[in-house]
Amino acid sequence: MKQSIGQWIALVLVVAVGAFFYAGLSTYSNQLRDYTHAYFEKHHLSDLHVYYSKITKDEAALLSKIDGVQRIEGRYTFETTQSFEEDQAALTIHSIPEPNTINTPSLTEGRIPSHAGELLLDAHYAQEHGYHVGDPIRLTMNKHESTFIISGLGENVEYAKKNEIQDHRTEGFAYTTEDTAADIAGGPFYNELLVEAREGYDIGRLGQAIEQQSAHLPCMNQVSKERTFSYSQLSQTIYNNKLMSSVIPLLLFAIAAIILYLAMSRLIDSERHQIGVMKALGVKNRSIMFHYMGYPLLIGIVGSILGCVLANWIFIPFVTTSNARAYALPGITFSISLISFLPPILISSSFGMLACYLSGRRIVSERAAQAMHPKPPKKSKKLLIERVPWIWQRLPYTYKLISRNMMLNKPRALASSIGVIASTALLITAFGTQNALLQVARQAEEVYSYDLKVDYKPGAPTQSVVIPPGVQHSYWLSSYPVAFVQGDELENATLTVTEPGNRLIHFFDRDGQLLNLDDSGVLVPQSYADKYNIEEGDTIHLQFETTEMRHKTVAMKVIQLTSQYSSPAFYCTPAYLEGLGIDYRPASLVVQAEQGADLNTIRNVFEQDERVAGLADRQDLKESAQYIVQQNQFVFVLFILCAAILSFGAMYTISSINIYERNRELATLKVLGYPKNKIYRLIFLENIILTTFAILVALPVGSYAYTFVIQALSSSHQQIPNQLNEWMLLLSVIVAYALTFLSNVLLRRKVTGIHMLAALKGFE
Repeated sequence: MKQSIGQWIALVLVVAVGAFFYAGLSTYSNQLRDYTHAYFEKHHLSDLHVYYSKITKDEAALLSKIDGVQRIEGRYTFETTQSFEEDQAALTIHSIPEPNTINTPSLTEGRIPSHAGELLLDAHYAQEHGYHVGDPIRLTMNKHESTFIISGLGENVEYAKKNEIQDHRTEGFAYTTEDTAADIAGGPFYNELLVEAREGYDIGRLGQAIEQQSAHLPCMNQVSKERTFSYSQLSQTIYNNKLMSSVIPLLLFAIAAIILYLAMSRLIDSERHQIGVMKALGVKNRSIMFHYMGYPLLIGIVGSILGCVLANWIFIPFVTTSNARAYALPGITFSISLISFLPPILISSSFGMLACYLSGRRIVSERAAQAMHPKPPKKSKKLLIERVPWIWQRLPYTYKLISRNMMLNKPRALASSIGVIASTALLITAFGTQNALLQVARQAEEVYSYDLKVDYKPGAPTQSVVIPPGVQHSYWLSSYPVAFVQGDELENATLTVTEPGNRLIHFFDRDGQLLNLDDSGVLVPQSYADKYNIEEGDTIHLQFETTEMRHKTVAMKVIQLTSQYSSPAFYCTPAYLEGLGIDYRPASLVVQAEQGADLNTIRNVFEQDERVAGLADRQDLKESAQYIVQQNQFVFVLFILCAAILSFGAMYTISSINIYERNRELATLKVLGYPKNKIYRLIFLENIILTTFAILVALPVGSYAYTFVIQALSSSHQQIPNQLNEWMLLLSVIVAYALTFLSNVLLRRKVTGIHMLAALKGFE
């Protein structure tokens, strides 16, 4: 370590990079998963939501006797709005059953409502608008204003995630007493049931039993826990984090292991004279091996501790802030445990010690005198290029030296190349994943070109909707919750039905070419096709999950595969759906305004319609895309930075060992009067040539590594583009050359410090 502190630091950084990502990602993934599970258990998150037009308390009590039901609670849910100077907010209000045991609120301040006209308000909504306990709040319901008193502030397990961008300003929730809800509803009845199932009971089977018992009740619908927005988003995040915490550290550890193995193998080989001296002094072979194994062990311990400490200082504060921005999970904290230190130490130390053992056992088996002498020079053969005199004679002497050195020391050149190949492949993967993230964000704006999307309330008659003036194009659509059926396996999915001539929703294949939706079949997301090996012309089966569809399963012909990076859905036309015996009921409208038309005026017309449940515009799409980038940008930037550090550590370490092994050769050149600048040029030009060869190999290797990472991070609910941009490849190559140049600059001092006499007489 004393002989080359720079080399030791470089190897420590190589280990620290892997430990940094492992400790940070595994801590975030595991602790978010554990907290969420405990949070859901503590507050009894509902397994099933059942909606009615009206159901009495006695009718709800009868349903609680169904086999598989742990408990049932009824509540009345209604929508309100609140107007501000510049915008309007939507507030969903639920009645609180007495006693409340399902979806229980988590109080942050105040108390649960107990008197008429009181509200328990969403704490984040209150913070956005400056509300406090005891304040009055005016809300609009069916064009009538009512005033409530805030009795408390809190959060709820069913609203861990409210919307795509977790916008607390325009959306919130509240809870009130049953008496207050009864006054608003016009009677003591419910329109929603919360169902908690017995442990391990099949929710689908339970839903069918409730459906049969509720056949006489009007307008019923069911939504399982897995299909609620909050639960599905949080579950997808946990799943993605689990994949990232496995794939990215594994990749970094693999590269670090390769680099550490190569470096330690070369280091032990360069210490053969020292090992011979130790043998001559009577040191046992086992003691010699343990002595050199201590070096990688120390590197593994120091690098792992450094990486974990940096993760605790940098990574954990970021994910804490990011998680608070994405989800409402009261009291969640993240901290790195001591057990996170062990895997990086074990992995890095094991590979380093293995390299020491494999390289050292051959040397320690030699006699002391043999080990103390330098290896005999290899027999020189004519190079292939030497057999072409008219080329060889025209080469400058420096290039002749470089060619001979590389060909006579193939193992050394190969080891150097492998390190650079691994590093460049990692850079390609890092830049590729960052570019993929940006593509995911961009596609949302490319797919949807509407100015407004209008969602209507369930069951609302849409046949009489009048399109306001100023609208150039408008198209109806509807989304159905379905299950993709593959043998005995069911996977939740969405089927969106829209007109074949819809100009406001665009479909693209894997190569970015536009696709057309027609009446002959269904468009299948590429993510499902990759997972289930679906091809064009195949037949797939979808099971409708809505109660009115009676869980009907239909066979649909696959006409084309479409790339959908976020929220993938199956698409078909109304004519194709009706041809399968299913009635089409449009539930949403997408519109595009004429050029020069006032979009706010068009929006106001839709807002006045009582049938409208919500509106979204292009600004919402942009904010959603920006949110995706903001939430993931830090991790991928760190990934790129760590890839660069790892690459630099590899190049510096291997180049440093190359110089150490060639001390005698370089000292000879100095004695012969070879200028320093030419010596620098000789060594560093050789490094550039090796880097060039390594990059040529790294391009296909990096492409394969990138594909492997993308496939590991993808799922049926999330497609990540797996096509590398040529600019990302070029950027990776530029960074690889830049790191090689930086290593060369830092190693000039090592070349200058070569002592001619000591190097030439070191073996005598």
